[in-house]
Amino acid sequence: MRFPARSRRGVLLGLSAPQLVLAGCAGAVLLAVLMTGGVLGALELLPLWAVAAGAVAVRRRGRSLADWAPIVARYLLRRWRGQLLWLARPGTRPRREGLLHLPGTAASLRALTSPDGRLAAVHDPHRATLTAVVRVSSRAFALLDASTQNANVHGWGRALAALARSGHLARIQVLERTVPDSGDALQRYWAEHGNPYAPVAGTVYGELLAAAGPAAAPHEAYIALALNLKAARRLISQAGGGLRGAFAVLAQLAASLDQSLRAAGLAPAGWLSAREIAAVIRTAYDPAALPALDRWSPSPRPAADVAAAGPVVLLEHSDRLVTDSAHHAVYWIEDWPRTETTAGFFHQVLFASGVRRTLSLTYTPTPLDAALRDVQRRKATIVADAAERARRGQVDSEADTVEYADAKLREAQLIAGHADVSLTGLLVLSADTSDHLDAACATVETAATTALLDLRRLHWQQAEAFTCAALPLARL
Repeated sequence: MRFPARSRRGVLLGLSAPQLVLAGCAGAVLLAVLMTGGVLGALELLPLWAVAAGAVAVRRRGRSLADWAPIVARYLLRRWRGQLLWLARPGTRPRREGLLHLPGTAASLRALTSPDGRLAAVHDPHRATLTAVVRVSSRAFALLDASTQNANVHGWGRALAALARSGHLARIQVLERTVPDSGDALQRYWAEHGNPYAPVAGTVYGELLAAAGPAAAPHEAYIALALNLKAARRLISQAGGGLRGAFAVLAQLAASLDQSLRAAGLAPAGWLSAREIAAVIRTAYDPAALPALDRWSPSPRPAADVAAAGPVVLLEHSDRLVTDSAHHAVYWIEDWPRTETTAGFFHQVLFASGVRRTLSLTYTPTPLDAALRDVQRRKATIVADAAERARRGQVDSEADTVEYADAKLREAQLIAGHADVSLTGLLVLSADTSDHLDAACATVETAATTALLDLRRLHWQQAEAFTCAALPLARL
């Protein structure tokens, strides 16, 4: 496998939008000062020009101070308004049917069921999306031979391409997580299918379950499809219009995904109901609630009341998040391996010992015309920058050479008919205490270095990033 190099080019002259705005404002003020007070007036404001130049040029945690300014300002504004602490207040206002009662920008999301009762989805009225979630399972990928691993990866690529080329999906999210388990599921499975009276095996398995059950950390994998209601307006209208038509279109995409997943070595375990989606969301905020939901759920999978899907309390700090029974830290996968690697390169991070985590991979399809325009614009920018360096007598940049080769390869793949998607990777680490969270962060950061991944811990964006990374809502 090979990942393209992430472009670090700005909007203009290598500067991002906040940098350009700050530089433009500083230039306009300088011009006004020169016209009114002359050079002496400009020299009197020299500290101001130094601050503006520092904000544009000085970088902190991979971003310039100008780029950090709107993020920090938004965080401070929310802190001044008291929005860093969220408390559930049941019964204080009328409840809309299916409202999930989530904090932040997800407050308007509703979990709805199709009129025929076969499919449930989360409706986002502001972003005009309808998101369905399927649980998947597979054989242990690390134990497969290399040819089978590659075949499964190519099968998933074909499934992803088919969905992306439909033009009706806003995003596709793959979410894989570990959850705490009290051992109830293991005990129930052993009670139903095991034989405790076997001469040797019965005693051995019983002792093993008694010792390993409370420390078990099962893995769960989900795929979320977010239907773009605006892009699929014509098909929705043909299917009857409204949410009824939207569910009909989403059901067709879900059936297509089921077939594609089997070709990729995955086994769909059924599309989640509204109560099962609520349970996944609930256990992301409150992992300790999973044993109780699993024990009292009437269905094989945990289920929860839709109105109780959100957290009871959420406290946001600059670099972490505290919810009902856990502390969380969200990382952004800034750079993927820059050299060719195997399909199982993520294994060391996913199976880090003693770490409870959630990995979210979100694919955003790009229309073919827009992708080709972006390639042409990027190639023109690289060539223009190289020509400018040559005019100034500067040496060539190897990074530009690699980026240009990646752009040409991407263009060739688009012309060959491949779909174009942008990939966003987020990693959530969870622990029972702040000290345990710090230890988990240190472990995963070390494992990521070994896996050739560059992780960047998000600051002043933890609450929104947690919603995108830990919940199967296909949001960005």
